[in-house]
Amino acid sequence: MSFEISKTHSLLAAGMSARSLRQEIIAGNIANIDTPFYKARGLDFETALMQKAKDVYQDDNSKDLKMARTDASHMRGISETNDKKATIYLRDGHTQRNDGNTVDLDIETTELSKNAIMYSALTAALKKDSMIFKSVLDASAKV
Repeated sequence: MSFEISKTHSLLAAGMSARSLRQEIIAGNIANIDTPFYKARGLDFETALMQKAKDVYQDDNSKDLKMARTDASHMRGISETNDKKATIYLRDGHTQRNDGNTVDLDIETTELSKNAIMYSALTAALKKDSMIFKSVLDASAKV
């Protein structure tokens, strides 16, 4: 049984998970900087995260018929499509070296720094979201 602290909590957790995957992909690119014919990879999770946000906040303009749930213990409907996964792609437009490798250390370290900053921001937001919930519990225990 999953417990949702807030709607934002699951969205922040999905963002952290995607940032973690982006970290692994960037590290893999850097590790393969001397591998001939290695193509740098990227991660497009923004589209998946926007879909997750629509799901969390029920901002859906689709024509799908929603299944009614009158009790929290009822099973949820199963979606036929799964477009909530991040897409890993080969980066185009980067200069290819003589050995066919497209990894540029300057680009990878910049992406690594941006990803670390975003991960830290998500961590701080997740802590703040959890602290709000904890303070409500503490206040209700005193009454």
